[in-house]
Amino acid sequence: MRADGRMPDQARPIRIETDFVHTAAGSCLIATGNTRVICTASVEESVPAWRRGSGQGWVTAEYAMLPASTGTRKKRDGVTKDGRGVEIQRLIGRSLRQAVDMRLLGERTITLDCDVLEADGGTRTASITGSMVALACAVDKLMRDGKLKVSPIVHQVAAVSVGIVDDVPCLDLCYREDSRAQVDMNCVMNECGAFIELQGTGEGRAFTPEELAQLTAYGRQGIDALMRAQREALGGRASVIGTRPVLIAATGNAHKLAELQHIFGEFYTVASMQDVGFDQEIDENADTFAGNAAIKAEAVCAATGLPTVADDSGLTVDALDGEPGVYSARYCGHHGDDEANNDKLLQKMEGVEDRSAAFRCAIALKRPGKPTLIAEGACPGVILHARRGTGGFGYDPLFLYEPLNKTFAEVTAEEKNAISHRARASARMLEMLREENP
Repeated sequence: MRADGRMPDQARPIRIETDFVHTAAGSCLIATGNTRVICTASVEESVPAWRRGSGQGWVTAEYAMLPASTGTRKKRDGVTKDGRGVEIQRLIGRSLRQAVDMRLLGERTITLDCDVLEADGGTRTASITGSMVALACAVDKLMRDGKLKVSPIVHQVAAVSVGIVDDVPCLDLCYREDSRAQVDMNCVMNECGAFIELQGTGEGRAFTPEELAQLTAYGRQGIDALMRAQREALGGRASVIGTRPVLIAATGNAHKLAELQHIFGEFYTVASMQDVGFDQEIDENADTFAGNAAIKAEAVCAATGLPTVADDSGLTVDALDGEPGVYSARYCGHHGDDEANNDKLLQKMEGVEDRSAAFRCAIALKRPGKPTLIAEGACPGVILHARRGTGGFGYDPLFLYEPLNKTFAEVTAEEKNAISHRARASARMLEMLREENP
């Protein structure tokens, strides 16, 4: 048994109270045993000068122990902080930056302030764990206020102390143990079990690889419990902690965004290129659907550094040697005039017996450091002599899908999504992703 009656692998009780400071964008009071820390998150719509123009945000931290936080009064930090405080706040900042994709945060700064009310060991690890909760609360508020469309939090982070006391590896040291520990170690980890920081020092003696393995196993055990406590304290707000990477869709079409989220939701959270500040014109100058899709995906990925999906689609008519093809949207000479495009198609098909055609789609997925994946799909049909149906868009009123004996302007959205060229290309892309991630 330890000084406070715990077993070696037993952590102190953890309590987290969110919204402890109502004037902060996010806050909590965290208690691990008798250690208590107020963690707040403040948001500024700017970044440090060296970060401006990058399109990326910044996360930083400050740490202080209040005068009565220890047994004897501690002097307040003045203009110059003590070396220990500076080292700890740098650790907190480094740790929480690993939780955030700065590109999704945009050019804003989140400052995490950690003020120790009572110190009984583990103040730095409690500060990191509590700051994660305050950060999530602040991001949830930014999203509810409409300032963020996609959460920039891509990892959950927590920290705990471990050490060797009287030759026994122990989890979550209180002050009496910490002050005489032979080995003192702090573990900072993410939800994947990967280390963000591991600070271990042989204060009284060196430690063996076997003891290191035991300490890190205790650290993982303690952090698992802390992460459960974080999520329980956050409740519904825990949804801002991403479990899937973000995929940028090279489109501004809300309907297509929803469709892509449905398709790729197994692997990604889909956001539009506008959500990450991409507003450049892309010159789609390829002569194939696959080529244009790749151009768009690669341009947005290069600019944002994020995985990007793009598609290009259109109609090909056999008797017209594949026209209108990549010019489907501007067949009449200018972009987006569906009526004029259909009129031109009917004119060119006058007297033509072979009415076979197909809607075709190519989907490109570009990820940093990986080759561009291309998946293609086609839906065969015939071109009618006159329009039928009032739904859909583009060439849908002239395109008859023979198995249903309906034009794409007559089918329901559910029917179209099951048979369309985009649905078939998407299914192939998912096959390719599953082959990569069996």
